[in-house]
Amino acid sequence: MRNNSHNNEKDQRRKESTISGLDSRFNQTLRNVQGLLKGRSIPGKILLTRRSDPSLQEPSPEYERSSSFKDASSSDRMAKAVEEEVQSTSNPNKNINVNQLKTSTSNIENTSKEVQKSAMGARATDSARVMKFTKVLSGTTVILENLHELAWSGVPDYMRPDIWRLLLGYAPPNSDRREGVLRRKRLEYLDCVSQCYDIPDSDRSDDEINMLRQIAVDCPRTVPDVSFFQEPQVQKSLERILYTWAIRHPASGYVQGINDLATPFLVVFLSEYLEGGVDGWSISNLSPEKISNMEADCYWCLSKLLDGMQDHYTFAQPGIQRLVFKLKELVRRIDEPVSRHMEEQGLEYLQFAFRWFNCLLIREIPFHLVTRLWDTYLAEGDALPDFLVYIFASFLLTWSDKLQKLDFQELVMFLQHLPTQNWTHPELEMVLSRAFMWHSMFNNSPSHLAN
Repeated sequence: MRNNSHNNEKDQRRKESTISGLDSRFNQTLRNVQGLLKGRSIPGKILLTRRSDPSLQEPSPEYERSSSFKDASSSDRMAKAVEEEVQSTSNPNKNINVNQLKTSTSNIENTSKEVQKSAMGARATDSARVMKFTKVLSGTTVILENLHELAWSGVPDYMRPDIWRLLLGYAPPNSDRREGVLRRKRLEYLDCVSQCYDIPDSDRSDDEINMLRQIAVDCPRTVPDVSFFQEPQVQKSLERILYTWAIRHPASGYVQGINDLATPFLVVFLSEYLEGGVDGWSISNLSPEKISNMEADCYWCLSKLLDGMQDHYTFAQPGIQRLVFKLKELVRRIDEPVSRHMEEQGLEYLQFAFRWFNCLLIREIPFHLVTRLWDTYLAEGDALPDFLVYIFASFLLTWSDKLQKLDFQELVMFLQHLPTQNWTHPELEMVLSRAFMWHSMFNNSPSHLAN
């Protein structure tokens, strides 16, 4: 009897030791991640990136590196260690409690307060990264895989127009063909406008007239807190782009929300012709040729983006409904208390997340952060729809503790009016970092998502 008791005690100690070891491993992974976050003002995909280019590790003389940048190879070794530990943690054979990720969410949130504030978007503008972008773009043929990897963590503002065209496949990677292709596509857009938009209403069907009226109503409502979008000429450009796209894509036609998706492209491609911040812009002095080029680039890039998520905007928008369901399942596995509370309150994810997927968070965060968020969107390429689930889960669980204290009505009001108006780059980077970490842990370990 005494031997059995002794054996039970040994088994119990062995189990506790195993659990303690897993907890320690998980916490060490988290500490390594947080260390990287502190050392590199922008976390993002760099967390698990192992590539390094020794020729680009020295920045220009005018850039003062922090001590964390003095040994790039050391950072790469740490990043590799984090990757190995995350993969080990996500091994389905380990009996780690997935709900421990709630603790990681809280700890990473605390770390966000320590991240250096930077109006420039941190790593996207440091000289070492600019040199890497310059090297990738300077070749006769751009290696798109390298460009996607670099762009994930943010693109320098002045490079964004060229890089977005390349990421979306609108501009060809071969530099010798690029100018000719853009010229031809811009002329093709003008032909589309003349055939679809610049015609009398008598030549339109009733459905087309109603669609044009809906677009005309929605354009003034687009990004209402940015005065630039209230300019009549800006709204007319947006109307032309949206209506021409809708006529050329009859499977979906115009769906409310697509107007929001055109705005990042409009701002980025206008930045080639206008200086300063968006709040001080006016297109009244731009030549018709420049306005036409901007519209054409917006039209084709919007088309490329939506080609990858066609069923998001067809009848009943089944693509969005599918992703909302995946979001619900992912949140349940990452933060079961939040998931259970929302279910007990009778809150359906479609009540708040549908707009997130429909407008890709453009209405949820300050507009000055949208282009940075879209750097990551476009860098994901064809994988974007599935990765959106992880971004939105990370976004939602930013308020994990608060959500558990709200009743149904309060949940609805809170999630429709999230307190992001004072967000800056570090808050957004934290969302993207968690999304990438969770994607690394769950996407290759489907058993974590099993019932």
